[in-house]
Amino acid sequence: MYRHSLRRRVALAFALCIAVLSIVWGFAFFAAIKLSEDRVLVNQLQSAAESYPAIPENLRAYDDINQLPKSLQGWAQSNPDAGLYEFTSEELHVAVVPSEHEPRHAFVVFDVAGIEAASSEDWWWLLIVTAVVISLGALGFCLGMMVMRKAVAPVAQLANVVADIDPEKLSADDHKRIESSRFGNDEVGVLATTIEKTFERISAFVERERYFTNAVSHELRTPITVITGALELLAQNDLPAADVKAVDRARRATTDMKTIIDMFLCLARETDDGLYYGQFLVMPLVQKAIEQQGYLLRGKCIDVEIDEIEKTSVYGHSQAFSIAINNLVRNAFEHTLDGQGPITISIEEHQLLVTNQVSGDVNNRQMPAETSFQGYGLGLGIVQRLCERNGWSFSLINDDMRVIARLAW
Repeated sequence: MYRHSLRRRVALAFALCIAVLSIVWGFAFFAAIKLSEDRVLVNQLQSAAESYPAIPENLRAYDDINQLPKSLQGWAQSNPDAGLYEFTSEELHVAVVPSEHEPRHAFVVFDVAGIEAASSEDWWWLLIVTAVVISLGALGFCLGMMVMRKAVAPVAQLANVVADIDPEKLSADDHKRIESSRFGNDEVGVLATTIEKTFERISAFVERERYFTNAVSHELRTPITVITGALELLAQNDLPAADVKAVDRARRATTDMKTIIDMFLCLARETDDGLYYGQFLVMPLVQKAIEQQGYLLRGKCIDVEIDEIEKTSVYGHSQAFSIAINNLVRNAFEHTLDGQGPITISIEEHQLLVTNQVSGDVNNRQMPAETSFQGYGLGLGIVQRLCERNGWSFSLINDDMRVIARLAW
């Protein structure tokens, strides 16, 4: 449980990291300064000890240019401005001091021969300083990573919990793992609460969907079965011609209703775990669809041609495939006018094509692309959804001479 919000913990983590690095760098610079001072004093004392009993005069004052070392006289005659100067080759440091009464300046010369380190030693010190800087940088990086990881640990924990949960197979253990009380009352807790509520809604929706599909499958199919049986009993009696037509219409309407129920149940199920999947032949489903929708061609001079390259089979949901084919065949039969045949159904290895001809008379021709989308009064959008659900593709091609419905798998 965390007492502070995520924003405050991140801010505190940055502040702590910066404070620790500042302290470490401060001690490092202080140590470097003290080391430099000690080094200069040690070198000067060592130089004096080597020349004992004579004590070298490293620091001398000159008020006359002619008394300066010869290497500096030419430079001093150019009347340099007051300030500090360094002559590396002569190992001399010179301070030009302005004089109030004399026209020329005075000079203070500091001979650093034997005190300053040699160039090779300077390179060694540079390497040491570089190593220290890199070490401190690595220390700061590791410290920052450790502090930030500690600060954002609740976010990482929540992300890992959510990543391990399968939304399609939620269990009681998943609800316990995502329980918002484990993450406190900060921003992470709010996010965990929202995810927990979302998962609860998903679980409730899946449960309602399963109950609905199971109940509807029984409650709707039962009266359809009763009606179908009653119609079969009526068909066995000697009925007038008008009554026979009425019974035929009722039988077709019942068949259509059963197809619609199956269609919506296929779309309503969240998942069927592959229970309805298997290998099936396409031709029997096409022939069944033609037989069921054949009444739409009565009174029309239209031929139906079936072209099958080979015995094509598909692995998938046979009922959904049958519903899609039935819809396509019905649309082609219903919206093909008398004399506009033939209607061609081509079955290829990975696709099925339903082609119906259209009239070349623009004034009398219906709009096949638009009317074809009215199948069952539900539209080919249902076919599109069935195809998407089962990994198939559906397209409708419309030109001036024909309409082609393509179902590919």
